[in-house]
Order: sequence, then structure tokens, then C-alpha cells
Amino acid sequence: MHHNDLGSFLRARREALRPADVGLVAGGRRRTPGLRRSEVALLADISVDYYERLEQSRNAHPSPAMLSSLARALRLSVDERDHLYRLADYAPPLTGGTGQYVDPAMMYLLDALTTVPAHIFDDLSTMLAQNRLSKALFGSWTLGDDRAGNVTWRWFTDPSSRALNVTGEYAGIGRDYAADLRAAAARRGEDPVADGLIADLLRASEEFGRYWREMSVEPLRSTRKQLIHPHAGPLDVQCDVVLSSTTSHRMVIFRPQPGSPTAENFEFLDVLGEQTFGT
Repeated sequence: MHHNDLGSFLRARREALRPADVGLVAGGRRRTPGLRRSEVALLADISVDYYERLEQSRNAHPSPAMLSSLARALRLSVDERDHLYRLADYAPPLTGGTGQYVDPAMMYLLDALTTVPAHIFDDLSTMLAQNRLSKALFGSWTLGDDRAGNVTWRWFTDPSSRALNVTGEYAGIGRDYAADLRAAAARRGEDPVADGLIADLLRASEEFGRYWREMSVEPLRSTRKQLIHPHAGPLDVQCDVVLSSTTSHRMVIFRPQPGSPTAENFEFLDVLGEQTFGT
């Protein structure tokens, strides 16, 4: 590992950011430019001590997953992310691969969306990032490659993932997820991650098998949905899908339908936060 280069690169990227760039409040005077080490550690979900050792090159050997988290926290571009991996003596992730890295432009947009739920997932529908209202509405989903954070997997294997949806929309949503997964698998070609997810779904869910055999191929599009939250009430939303121009990442924005009380209900949900989710 190029220890000095890695630490210097992390420090330079940290000092180039401001709190507003990552959705944080500045809070008081700062003696040095950029983010504090503690703020980067918070964003990357690592300890402050470990991050300090990375910058100071003190017996710290980050894993690829850790590098992915750091790239996301520091809002690195794809080229900057790949450079970070090379400094740590790893090959950069393949285009379209999974992981916690998120397109910085998408992260900036997510940070700016404070009045509507929004989240980002990859082309296989693995959740990568959520804003506050998304967490308040759906709960915190596992990040990264774990199946617990995959929207399609959860839909077909975990009944609780449908708790907010209207029963009459189940079939349409399921068909959309199956068609979207087939489209993603076709784009990836021979890919063990996509193939493994499909095989596991076919074994785990007879419902998924029915929709899969229909052979529909269509990425997720903007669609209208009716959600019912146990405390915030009915939510009439348009689920808009925003595509990244540099990665396979997608953002879903839950836009209130005009004339509905959904915007006011989102305000109430924001006050509730995650404190009542699942109760």
C-alpha cells in the first residue's frame, strides 16, 4: 500500500469539502478548512480513531468495503474512487458492480431532498442510501451487498416489506420488479451476482417464478402508488426514477400528487422520524 499517498489523498479530499456539501450543518467556527475527521467517520460509519489512523498511515489496512464507504462519504467521483482503490493496492470495482459507493451527484441531490422521501439503489435494486424521510417511511435498510438490503429480494421473501402498500397493487409491483431484474441481468451479461440473485429468488418464491416466466423486460419507470402509513396516514405519490449518467445507480423520489394531503402528511412523518416505524 502507498501509505503516505493514501493518507494524503484522504486528507486532501476531506479538506476540499464543506458541511453543506454532504448535508451537514456547519455548527460554529472551524479552525481548519473542510470537514472534521469525526464527520467523515460518521458518514462512512467507522470509528474516528480508525479514520485518523488511515490519514496518518498508522497500521490501518482498509478493506474494499471500507474504501467503498469512504468514497461515498467523501463524495468521490468514479475516477477519484478508482484512484483510492489503486492507492490501497486493490483493483477498482467493475462498472455496474455492487457496493456502498454512490455517484456523488446523486448523493448531492439526495442531501438536498428534505421534504420528500428518496433513496438510491443500484441496477439490481440493492439499497445504497436513504434520506431522513425515506428512513422514516420505510425504516433503515441494510446497506451494501447483503440480501436484506435488496428491494426485490425483500418484496418476494419478506411479507413485512409490503406493509405500506395497497393489496390491489401487489401483483403490478411484483411484475415490475421481475421485469426490471431481467433488464438489469441482460445489461450485465454473464454476472455471478445477478445470476445468484435470480437463482435464489426462483428457489425462494413461487410468485417470483410466475412473473419471471412471463419474460417481461422493462426497467422501472415513474409510476403512481398508494401507500398507507399507520401514523402519517394515506400517501398518494408519484414514484419518479432518476438515472445516474455515470453509474448504474437510480434514485426513487416519492413526489406528492397535486391536490392530495400527502405533502402535509410528509411533514408530520418528518416530525415522527423513525421513532414509530414498525410499532
